[in-house]
Amino acid sequence: MLDYAWLIFVPPLAALLVNAFFGRRLGKPAAGYLGAVAVGLSFLVALGIFFGLLGLPAEERSHTVTLWSWIHIGNFRPDFALLLDPLSSLMALVVTGVGFLIHVYSVEYMKLDDEHHQLDARRYARYFVFLNFFIVAMLILVLANNLVLLYLGWEGVGLASYLLIGFWFHKPSAADAGKKAFLVNRVGDFGMAVAIMLIFAAVGAQAGSLAFTDLYRVIQQSAPLLAGVASTVTLLLLLAATGKSAQIPLWVWLPDAMEGPTPVSALIHAATMVTAGVYMTVRMSPLFELAGNTLTWVAWVGALTALMAATIALTKTDLKRILAYSTISQLGYMFLGVGVGGYVAAMFHLTTHAFFKALLFLAAGSVMHALHGELDINKMGGLRAKLPTTYRTFLIGAAALAGFPLLSGFFSKDAILVATFEHHAYLLYAIGLVTALLTAVYSFKMVFVPFWGQPRDRKLFDHAHESPALMTLPLWVLAALSVVGGLVNLPFVATLEHWLEKLVALGPVGKPEHPALAVELALLAVSALVALGGIWLAYRAYVQQPDLAVRIRERIKPLHTLAANGYYFDWAYNKLVEGLWAFSRFLAGAVDQQSIDAAVNGLARAFGWLGSRTSRLETGLVSLYALSLFVGLVVVLGYFLATAIIGR
Repeated sequence: MLDYAWLIFVPPLAALLVNAFFGRRLGKPAAGYLGAVAVGLSFLVALGIFFGLLGLPAEERSHTVTLWSWIHIGNFRPDFALLLDPLSSLMALVVTGVGFLIHVYSVEYMKLDDEHHQLDARRYARYFVFLNFFIVAMLILVLANNLVLLYLGWEGVGLASYLLIGFWFHKPSAADAGKKAFLVNRVGDFGMAVAIMLIFAAVGAQAGSLAFTDLYRVIQQSAPLLAGVASTVTLLLLLAATGKSAQIPLWVWLPDAMEGPTPVSALIHAATMVTAGVYMTVRMSPLFELAGNTLTWVAWVGALTALMAATIALTKTDLKRILAYSTISQLGYMFLGVGVGGYVAAMFHLTTHAFFKALLFLAAGSVMHALHGELDINKMGGLRAKLPTTYRTFLIGAAALAGFPLLSGFFSKDAILVATFEHHAYLLYAIGLVTALLTAVYSFKMVFVPFWGQPRDRKLFDHAHESPALMTLPLWVLAALSVVGGLVNLPFVATLEHWLEKLVALGPVGKPEHPALAVELALLAVSALVALGGIWLAYRAYVQQPDLAVRIRERIKPLHTLAANGYYFDWAYNKLVEGLWAFSRFLAGAVDQQSIDAAVNGLARAFGWLGSRTSRLETGLVSLYALSLFVGLVVVLGYFLATAIIGR
């Protein structure tokens, strides 16, 4: 089966082409069903890859499938080849599995969205073309066996993100959000491109293909070849990861990306694309460990991003924006796990987060559909009576996000906190706990404010209705995964750690050192108390004493203002852009026009003046020309005569 892994690309590529050329004729919802079935078939292939690897001994779970020779320039020989190992198979399962559920949801959601956006059959098919293209690009990224092919997928998902965020291009806000995401990610992508060039320059002869297995071999056998550039390369890779995974300082694009259709937010900006930075960092973990201090930077970037994004989420009232900042915060947790060497914990949280965050976004889309596009939770209230299925599934997703005991998010988040504690990074551990508390508060703010209490807008409430079965079925599947997803890393199951232990050629990932059972149970209890405490605080502030949140906000008004404005990152970038524009105008005016152009034009005018004066000598009179020749001859002869006399 492993040799036929290339089949994973065939269904979405075929559906993409059919919808691109014939989607308008297929119409709604046939074009959507085609796109969804295609991703479902890819999921079956991903399952085949998983079980094919599972049947191999642990030390042999790495298989390369070369499809064709791609580029041959001297020592530079990257092939179009797939690397099948536990890490890539896990990512393929997440991408295709969650992607399939979101495609199914999209079939009905986008058909119903015709009420707001006049979505004709052509645009409906175009949406699924873009969605299938994203799946193909993401699969290239996670299955690539070398850095160049990974970069191709990396840029592909960036393009897909731009197309899908700006799908409602007739809305200026959506068009601007798409451009913002594209441009911010270009900063990170620059870091990725330069890093690849530096790696090839350092080990081009030893690993000309830039295949990961070759890089691992070079690192293991000839570490000094990369030691000199490892810090620079890994910092550039970290820059790339902060762009794609929306971390400090390049997180500003993700909240605005909520302008895209809600299923896009669930697929790209919660479950898959934004995790590409985490995946790439784990894939290149041997190089990061060789660099030394870069992992510390990774951990601190993740921890600070997690904390700051959680505080921002507390101040928001737009349901999708709360979830957007929550996504940034949870990605920060993953970076924290990677930074302390807890690679398995980071991948564990990546997997469970895909379940419950996709669930929350899709449930938010159900609320949005029921309320005719309204997302301000302060205009809602009492919706659990009108949207029982949406409420129950949203409650499960929020509980998993909050780290409610025994749900998936509880186990995966605790795994990162345990890894941080065992790394003796106690300050980072404290930041992680505070972030967990804030996460529980804003998670249940999203439950209590819109779904509990009395309706705040009676007109919205009266028109609210539950979503169709094709939209609620994926919610239940994701809710079930959010409940049981944590079991994959428990000791009595075939644990994720065991599955990923031969992730790279250097041996066990992150060289985990398990704490004593008593310590681990104590840390587990602390995490549970923090989560339950946050839920209780949310209940007090938003149910028992609704004015409590207002009083707290007034007492810490400067901090609230700071967080509500996103710590002024957007303001700073806008000022930077304004400064660049001003500098550009200075260069264009004072330097280019007034200096360079003036000098060139002045020189041209000087020669023009000189030419106009010398042109008067051109009279056309033969006698004057003869006289000029005679005078010239006399001058020359006089010069030579004077030189001869002086020489004597």
